[in-house]
Amino acid sequence: MAQIIHIADFSDPRLDVFARLTEAQLLNRFDPKNAMFIAESPLVIERALNGGYEPVSLLVQECHLETHAKALIERCGDIPVFTAPTEVLTELTGFQLTRGLLCAMRRKPLSPVEEILQNCKRIAVLEDVVNPTNVGAIFRSAAALGMDAVLLTPASSDPFYRRSARVSMGTVFQVPWTYLGENWTQELKSLGFTTVAMALCEDSLSVDDPRLQRIEKLAVVLGTEGEGLAQNTISACDYTVKIPMAHGVDSLNVAAASAVAFWELRKR
Repeated sequence: MAQIIHIADFSDPRLDVFARLTEAQLLNRFDPKNAMFIAESPLVIERALNGGYEPVSLLVQECHLETHAKALIERCGDIPVFTAPTEVLTELTGFQLTRGLLCAMRRKPLSPVEEILQNCKRIAVLEDVVNPTNVGAIFRSAAALGMDAVLLTPASSDPFYRRSARVSMGTVFQVPWTYLGENWTQELKSLGFTTVAMALCEDSLSVDDPRLQRIEKLAVVLGTEGEGLAQNTISACDYTVKIPMAHGVDSLNVAAASAVAFWELRKR
């Protein structure tokens, strides 16, 4: 049974995970066995639990204890459930809780690239995509439009950051992902993937080119906000691909571009 604890002291160290630790501190690269993340909203928490992530503690608005938080509280078992009125929790965390619920959860070790890609046909690669909102939106599109996995370069924003997970609607816990190594274009090719760089070049193919749809194992490579893909990445990929656009528009936000590319290049 959950331990319901009404917040009386903001300095309680058990609240640090919600109020004082940064997301980088929660990630805790120097002690990965104790690394955590914050899941926000009932849907995101439910999908994290379904993905096998272990809950550590909950922070719940009092008004939700007996409503939409009740089933999740019961599911999380014997963990601390901190609670207070809405205004107190907003003061504690510094932001309005989405549907009044946060859960601190333990991370699991990331799988190696070759294990993630063992049975994949369509994957997304994010090169230095640093905006958590964009990362979350790309994961949501990947889940909805049939991408089998998402791989990220180390400079990309962590998919389990609170905002990324929330924007993704919890799909970061459903779509397999991991980080890439240094020579990732060659690694993907060695695993049988054809790489397509989403970039505006003179020799770019249209995203609806039927030759692309016939490729058995395809990696869709998307670049950082603003600058796009690095030139050496474009050169290392098998194809460059563009989305035809009207009215003089030369590019889309990376999250919007990902949705178009995933739909057109999905395995039929």
